[in-house]
Amino acid sequence: MPEFSHINNDRAYMVDVTQKDDVHRLARAEGRIHLRPETLEAIRAGEAIKGNVLATARIAAIQAVKQTSSLIPMCHPLPVGGVDVDFHDGDGFITAEVAVRTYGRTGVEMEALTGVSVALLTIWDMVKSAEKDEDGQYPETSIEGIRVTEKRKS
Repeated sequence: MPEFSHINNDRAYMVDVTQKDDVHRLARAEGRIHLRPETLEAIRAGEAIKGNVLATARIAAIQAVKQTSSLIPMCHPLPVGGVDVDFHDGDGFITAEVAVRTYGRTGVEMEALTGVSVALLTIWDMVKSAEKDEDGQYPETSIEGIRVTEKRKS
């Protein structure tokens, strides 16, 4: 049976990290959003109605990283030393990658995952009017593959 670090006697609790040593930590996460070809072209050309989609998503990702402990109940507030947000074009999608660095007693995987998630949601929000069909649905729009791609401490 797996061991869950945030459950003790069937009660959720925050793990005590006060006895752990401070170390440099890095986590990277990625995910992708699938969009219509016309929407992707508008993003590339800087012609989205709401403005610069990727610049806005980059800022949203950084803000999300800094707010992770406010959003996820058992996450410790961490000093965020640095955040890198990158976007890559794919065939019918955009990949978001977020790298988070800290010097502390616990990892930053949740911060990286939160940054990716909010970046992708921000892209969706910025282009949703172009993605809707005649019934107001999103038949081609989806977010997938959100995962941690790297975790290091030194």
